[in-house]
Amino acid sequence: MTMPEPGDVAPDVALPDETGAIHRLVDQRGRWTVIYFYPADDTPGCTTEACQFRDHHGQVRDTGADVWGISPDGAASHRRFREKFDLPFILLSDEDHAVAERYGAWQLKTNYGRAYMGIVRSTFLVDPEGRLARTWPRVKADGHAEAVLAALAEARAERIG
Repeated sequence: MTMPEPGDVAPDVALPDETGAIHRLVDQRGRWTVIYFYPADDTPGCTTEACQFRDHHGQVRDTGADVWGISPDGAASHRRFREKFDLPFILLSDEDHAVAERYGAWQLKTNYGRAYMGIVRSTFLVDPEGRLARTWPRVKADGHAEAVLAALAEARAERIG
């Protein structure tokens, strides 16, 4: 599936966190939501990205937004990752990658000449009405949280403005 574009209704999300609680995007109406897809817990790039979202978490929350990290990893892996790096935001398990497919984040990748399907690091900013305000199709982990925070401030200002 192709990646949805800004202005599109955000594809549905209903996934469990590490406790088994289901988080539904529809329940986020009225709030901004940052959804970021990442390949795997506790790997170098994914840790960099998660820790930078952690470091900016207070600023994100001050704007009335929540951060949801989504990967194919299961509950036990997410629990260890959150505890190890003191991550204050929600990590969701998309073990069958169905949500990643709806967002276009499940793609053919190549590494050392081997082709395989996997998560392409990507991020989506969902507005309070459930529409995509911004998309980042291929993310470089370092510095990305700051870019998302700036885009969130800009998108909120445009709505108020």
